[in-house]
Amino acid sequence: MTKRKTGALACVLGDMDLVRPLGLAGIRCAVVGPPGGATAHSRFTERLIPWEGGCDEALVDRLLRFGAAQPDKPVLYMEEDAQLLMVSRHRDRLAAVFRFALADGDLVETLVDKGRFQTLAERLDLPVPRTRRLRPLPGSEAPDLDLRYPVIVKPLTRRPPWDEIEGLGKAIRLEGPEELRALWPRLIPVGIDLLAQELIPGPETRIESHHVYIDAGGTVAGEFTGRKIRTYPVDYGHSTALTITDIDGEGADVAALGREIAARIGLTGVTKFDFKRDPQGRLHLLEINPRFNLWHHLGAVAGVNLPAIVHADLTGRPRPAPAKARPGACWCHISKDRLAARDSGVPTAQWLAWVARCEAKAITPDDPMPFLRPKLDRLLARIPGGARPPRLAKP
Repeated sequence: MTKRKTGALACVLGDMDLVRPLGLAGIRCAVVGPPGGATAHSRFTERLIPWEGGCDEALVDRLLRFGAAQPDKPVLYMEEDAQLLMVSRHRDRLAAVFRFALADGDLVETLVDKGRFQTLAERLDLPVPRTRRLRPLPGSEAPDLDLRYPVIVKPLTRRPPWDEIEGLGKAIRLEGPEELRALWPRLIPVGIDLLAQELIPGPETRIESHHVYIDAGGTVAGEFTGRKIRTYPVDYGHSTALTITDIDGEGADVAALGREIAARIGLTGVTKFDFKRDPQGRLHLLEINPRFNLWHHLGAVAGVNLPAIVHADLTGRPRPAPAKARPGACWCHISKDRLAARDSGVPTAQWLAWVARCEAKAITPDDPMPFLRPKLDRLLARIPGGARPPRLAKP
């Protein structure tokens, strides 16, 4: 059930997986994005801040103008690494007209850059896989790594040039030094530094995560745990299906380790800790993301709405009642999970039945237009002289 809209606007740099949990909590949303994007058509979007892409300075200026025009400071939310870095690097200017919950600026830079994160992890003896930095410079040859193969190779940050090498995947698996030597000539023209990391055995379903909001006083204000069901591509791909785990059961050690690491590095704000559980049951830390993400849609429908808790704290309102996320609740990216399920050998009928039961997904009866309207616009664009459907009035 959606609550009545009240209080300061939420200014969202993100997609429907961030807009929807805010809307379900009755929080009015101003969304930054293209007029034809899915979020522009949501009933939860009260204002659209048109943005088709460009340099950070231009977006910061637009945000400053928008924030200064509001009678009450909006709460700023960001979902991607690039947005997080932009807000963090311009935090002093943006804080004049926005409210936001962010970790320390230097810590943000360290956690986003995998090379700096590895240095921090080694210094604090965090349970990360052994890793080495790769610099594929012109004229160089593949180094002899003192790592145990197989290893995975991945970029330091999520950057478009990586797509020239691997396409949709996040990493490349290498079985031995000869495969690294064969790959090396393909890495040189891309011109980015990379990491080679010892592979933790097991499928993507062994990746578990702890999602937590730690308030300015260092107190855990909300948390839940989860696990991947499917990714696309199947190996080292992006999440297409997720589920909530029992924070008092199978997720208890995940949450405990996440809290311990947060305390050791002095982290506050909203964070996701990604771990992989090896065949012996040990947890290995893969990354720490100090920002909002697609999991918050699932957390909200499962009973723990971290974006709403942050909004309450920053605007001086009472927090939502304490709750534990309901184990078994699921999220999916319908179009990409169809491909992931196919490649995983899941029968179509079985997958369709699962999607029908899935609580967090793009198409919902109470807000169908973010899913339907962009598809209708693309269809009409193919028809010569096709009329565009009228814009819906915002409630």
